[in-house]
Amino acid sequence: MIPFLSASGHKVNLMTRRPQAWSKVITCELQRPSKKKEMITYGNVNHPSAEVIQAVKGSCDKISSDPADVIPDADVIVLCMPVHQYRDALNRLAPYINRTKKEVYVGTVYGQAGFNWMVHEVERNYRLENVVTFAIGLIPWICRTMKYGELGANYGTKVVNVAAVTPRNKFDRLKEIFFDDITIRWHGGKGEFYQACSFLSLTLSVDNQIIHPCRMYGLWKRYGGKWAAEDDIPFFYKDFDDVSAECMMLLDADYSNVRDAVRKAFPDREFKYMLDYLTLERVTHNSNHASIKDSFKNSEQLALIKTPTMKLDDGTYGLDTEGRFFTDDIPYGVLIARWVGQEFGVETPFIDEIIEWAGSMRGEHFLKDGKIDLEYCLKEMGKTGIPPAYGINDVREILD
Repeated sequence: MIPFLSASGHKVNLMTRRPQAWSKVITCELQRPSKKKEMITYGNVNHPSAEVIQAVKGSCDKISSDPADVIPDADVIVLCMPVHQYRDALNRLAPYINRTKKEVYVGTVYGQAGFNWMVHEVERNYRLENVVTFAIGLIPWICRTMKYGELGANYGTKVVNVAAVTPRNKFDRLKEIFFDDITIRWHGGKGEFYQACSFLSLTLSVDNQIIHPCRMYGLWKRYGGKWAAEDDIPFFYKDFDDVSAECMMLLDADYSNVRDAVRKAFPDREFKYMLDYLTLERVTHNSNHASIKDSFKNSEQLALIKTPTMKLDDGTYGLDTEGRFFTDDIPYGVLIARWVGQEFGVETPFIDEIIEWAGSMRGEHFLKDGKIDLEYCLKEMGKTGIPPAYGINDVREILD
């Protein structure tokens, strides 16, 4: 995003834990995955080769680990980090948001986990009255780090991007000053942003918080989640198989039942972008894949994504249970759908299966006696993202 925004004429500040690791010039290469099997090395890391279509360069006006250095200037604040860190970050940033500006837009590139609930919490706690909240439903592009703080690769944008904004009448302004400059300006007019009627549409659509756990669970069911050598590890999407597809189908069915209950409870909302996986994939990518498995195996953008693993003490490789596919997508993804379903009386057997499996991998127990264990889930700030974590105990109060 830094090159896209900087080259569009914006002044960009960066807050990072590692300011010394960032280059003065930051490059985003728009790439097309190569069909060759060659590898190239950046920053001592091997990456599959790709064709570079364009190199977009940008720079930061300020780079700091101290919010006091970079936040007071900001008209737009964007969180780019794992979801489970959003709430803590917002509490660190809130005291430095400029109260003299008419509006400060606070948002995230990925609108998982009821981002509006988090922002409204800091608005109350810090008595902020000029904040406009936004969240992007799906990450607009497929990207990877080539060299930290210096070079990134971008494999293109989704054809349709969706964002929620509150107050709702601020969407057009945000599109003008921000959304268009991170997508359509750099991708040949592709990647137009459209407005969702509710943040809940983003929270309950089938995207990363469902795809990731199902694929990880499928890899565990088929391979035991362990491989003797790095070369044996399947690609996360390109090698998507029937086991993982079956998991996605079952989880999608549970989510669909929860979404149906939401539509029934709030008949005045259209929830146009609160969709099942294949429908959402066809809308955002303008595709016509016949099955879940085909949508992943035939994606050029996703082909190079590796399965997140860690090297074990015995020299083998196992699923990375410390990564965001577990820390984000269970307590800040599937568990939220579970809470909404529970409050509306919807049975969610496969959601429960995924939550219990992931918990067994990490020593967590979010469920107890067939229900969400609220005492466990709320015993420390940031443990989960269910509505009661923000003081929302009535399911009919989850919409803006």
